[in-house]
Amino acid sequence: MEKITEANSLYNNLENMTTTELLYNINTEDQKVSDVIKVEIPNISKLSDVIFQRITNNGRLFYIGSGTSGRLGILDSSECPPTFGVSKNIIIGIIAGGDKAIREAIESAEDNNTQAWEDLKQYNITEKDIVIGISASGTTPYVVGGLKKCQENNIYTGSITCNQSTIIDNYSNVAIKLLVGPEFITGSTRMKAGSAQKMTLNMISTSVMIKLGHVVGNKMIDMKISNSKLKNRGIEMIINQCNVSKEKAISLLEGSGNVRKAIKKFNETK
Repeated sequence: MEKITEANSLYNNLENMTTTELLYNINTEDQKVSDVIKVEIPNISKLSDVIFQRITNNGRLFYIGSGTSGRLGILDSSECPPTFGVSKNIIIGIIAGGDKAIREAIESAEDNNTQAWEDLKQYNITEKDIVIGISASGTTPYVVGGLKKCQENNIYTGSITCNQSTIIDNYSNVAIKLLVGPEFITGSTRMKAGSAQKMTLNMISTSVMIKLGHVVGNKMIDMKISNSKLKNRGIEMIINQCNVSKEKAISLLEGSGNVRKAIKKFNETK
């Protein structure tokens, strides 16, 4: 069966298009991504609920992938600590080829079907954890091999792919299939497939973090105050939540170092 992600492109004369034509056509393809994800929300929800349960019971979430897919997993995992104030050891992204592959393409790394398990063992992975394999094609040996070993060791697994039926399904408790269709440039899964994977990862981690209590209303009250912009955002949250002056909000934040703690301190002293 021909891979959906690598089927013949709908556009076969890109070099003859103007810049504007190229951009409109890319945008036309990108608009398909959201609708494709919507179809998979039941599976995304199921996987997110399992992740929530695992983390609640001291488990961790691991993403494994290669190339663009691996980088997206690392991006999502690295954004959670500053956004939600969680430990960097709660959601962990692993890419084939190691950290060097984040910046440089190490294409051959994805062909090793035993390395993902070796990488996971470095984190002392257990049955409490959950592993999501990210692979646009659904056939990446690094990811498939990793998920297979996880299931052999009674570790819950999920997958995010862009093909209908692939070998990765055999090793996934929950399989999310983002059927974005042929890419604008044939086989270039950094485009629609990458966008679909990124959006799905956003949905998973954000919903889990909200259920874990790291958001109040729609505010990131556990965010790390790591720059002036975030400090000002935190001050505004405290002003609105506590109905205090800006000066008081600054004092509360500086005395606590965290929006949640600042609000708690205010409520305790009322």
